[in-house]
Amino acid sequence: MARTRSYRNMYRHWRRVAFAGVLGFAVTLVAMEMLSVRSVSLTSLSIALAAVAGALFGVSVVGAISSWRIRRKLAGQNMQLDAALNNMIQGLCMFDAQDRLLVWNERYRSMYNIDPKRMRRGASVRELLDARIAAGTFPLDPATYERRLRAALAQSKTFTLHIDLPDGRVIEVINQPIKNGGWVATHEDITERRKAERDLEHTRSFLNTIIEYVPSPIIVKDTDLRYLLINRAAETCLGLSRDKVLGRTTADFMPPASAAQIDIEDRKLMESGRADFVDEHAVATPGNGTRIVTSTRLPVIGADGKPQYLITVIQDITERKHDEQRIAHMAHHDPLTDLPNRTAFNECIAATLDIAKVSGESFALLSIDIDCFKTMNDVYGHAVGDALLREVAARMQQASVGAFMARVGSDEFYLITPTGPQPATAEALAEKLCAALDTDIDINGFPLRVALTIGVAIFPQDGGDVVTLIANADAALFRAKLEARGSIRFFELAMDKQLRDKRALQQDLRTAIQRQEVELYYQPQARINGKVTGFEALVRWHHPRHGLVSPTIFIPLAEESGLIMDLGEWILRSACREAASWPQPLDIAINLSPVQFRHGDLPKLVHEILLETGLPPGRLALEITEGVLIDDFNRAVSILRRLKALGVRIAMDDFGTGYSSLSYLQSFPFDKIKIDKSFIANLGHSQQAATIVRAVIALGRGLDLPVLAEGVETEEQLKFLAGESCDEIQGYLVGRPKPIADYAELTGRGIPRPRLVVGG
Repeated sequence: MARTRSYRNMYRHWRRVAFAGVLGFAVTLVAMEMLSVRSVSLTSLSIALAAVAGALFGVSVVGAISSWRIRRKLAGQNMQLDAALNNMIQGLCMFDAQDRLLVWNERYRSMYNIDPKRMRRGASVRELLDARIAAGTFPLDPATYERRLRAALAQSKTFTLHIDLPDGRVIEVINQPIKNGGWVATHEDITERRKAERDLEHTRSFLNTIIEYVPSPIIVKDTDLRYLLINRAAETCLGLSRDKVLGRTTADFMPPASAAQIDIEDRKLMESGRADFVDEHAVATPGNGTRIVTSTRLPVIGADGKPQYLITVIQDITERKHDEQRIAHMAHHDPLTDLPNRTAFNECIAATLDIAKVSGESFALLSIDIDCFKTMNDVYGHAVGDALLREVAARMQQASVGAFMARVGSDEFYLITPTGPQPATAEALAEKLCAALDTDIDINGFPLRVALTIGVAIFPQDGGDVVTLIANADAALFRAKLEARGSIRFFELAMDKQLRDKRALQQDLRTAIQRQEVELYYQPQARINGKVTGFEALVRWHHPRHGLVSPTIFIPLAEESGLIMDLGEWILRSACREAASWPQPLDIAINLSPVQFRHGDLPKLVHEILLETGLPPGRLALEITEGVLIDDFNRAVSILRRLKALGVRIAMDDFGTGYSSLSYLQSFPFDKIKIDKSFIANLGHSQQAATIVRAVIALGRGLDLPVLAEGVETEEQLKFLAGESCDEIQGYLVGRPKPIADYAELTGRGIPRPRLVVGG
């Protein structure tokens, strides 16, 4: 290498100088001796010269040996230096004060893939940079690099930079100035270190991001209980930004009582060195009110076995607890009036009865109904009806402070009185409730007035258990509604008998459907000229003990108990099957109950029955009353449209007896209007009835809707209807309800058939 050759030249130079000096010194001595002693003999002179030559030889030998030893020592040192330089992991260069290269190692050359021919002693910085540019290992601007380097060295400052090479390596260059001018530059490949640092930084960033976005609050403290880390969730939970928390203790920002308790628990945990879980507890935060939380706290143990950090993971369950409370409230309260609902009532009356049994005290149960509410709801709409209910509930609640009141139905309420002397306590409270509604209630500018009908049952004389007490209060209410709405009635034993009879009949009806004790009768419907166009299917019940039970009795029982769903499906299927078998393509009309619109999928059922029986949809007419539309207008209209899409026809039955028939005609395209028989029955006795019938027929004509008059029994009624151009009639004048076998000739059979029964 260049530096080794320079050392050798230096050794040769000094050896020659030493030898010349010794030789000159010897010759001088000899010459001086000869000049000073002229009389010396030739022999003496020869001996002297020989001595001088010997001395010179000796000196030369000594010098040669010494030089050899020095060269050997220096060569060994050079080899050691070369080995040290060339085995450095860094590339190294040394420059003199004139920026000339003095020393370098092989690592430097190979690191930058420099041509060996361009590495020489005395090369300038720019020459080395040009060599690296030629090798493609210097991606920077050389002029800028030199300027920054010299500026740093001029101030005796270390100049450090990282260079990203095109091949992906990263080199750290450190230029360190030396005392007498010049500098030493080390070049270290830090690619792996930089990659490790980046990986570590990525991991740290990843972990920080994870911790930052963990939905649970995370807090880290040191052994002095100062906050070192909090995440976003912790900021939200505390209601403080982290800059107001980090580096501080709990006492710096938390309420004193909370801070003291937290510090006590933290110090206990540090001493124990074990993790700890704290179940639901309240924490007063500095900026987010009181929170309900659970917390898991654990110390982080260091190598010395002592805690270094304290980690707290919090589960803020405040919102969940609020949600649970809201859900519990919703589960036990009516959403419209916010009164307790039937579930809450059942729990309360059971608890009240248990307490009364133990204490021996008496209490009363009031069953309350709002009179005329359905009328108000129908006339003024559901929005007004809902507002009316809220106001009535609020007035009753205010009048019954100390009692438990619940809404258990549309306009039905139960009230449990406080314990006290009965029936005086119940009577006073009932009268107070009625008085609360003596004045008008203003709803959206409408002055409305309603009254309460109340039935009362008293524990224990009217019932020793919940079921009996409720049943008897309802029986008293039922009797009050029958005899005098707006009144207060206490339970009597006779009422209990009526209620038992009603329930027995309801159970018998259930059995009758199962045992095929109901059947269909058919009443003809005809044009005004008498030509029969179809039949209305009417259900009849032959009770084994009571005989023929009126539909006005058992249909309400079926609707109340839910049996109407099974009964209605049987009527639909049986009537459609029967009509499909007639040789004459007469129409079949079937009444639908409002209950059938509230439960199940009625259009799907009708569609399945039409497919099953093969009856053309156009021959089926479904008759509804406005009660179908009152309960849930939007749902009912949607169902009616689906039914009409099947091809069946929809008729409005009992037209004129309700309150919103005209508005319903505007809301849905009915196929027929049926005038209620009560108007037809009064045609010969009431001018008002005649006027109403005449108006309905004119309305139908104007809307292009056929009008059918029910209950036609006399020729006079028929004559009147014909004179008003009524389209169709139904009644005893045309034919009574009978088994279809009695109308065999009309249906095209000609030969009477056996009666059709359930399942037939």
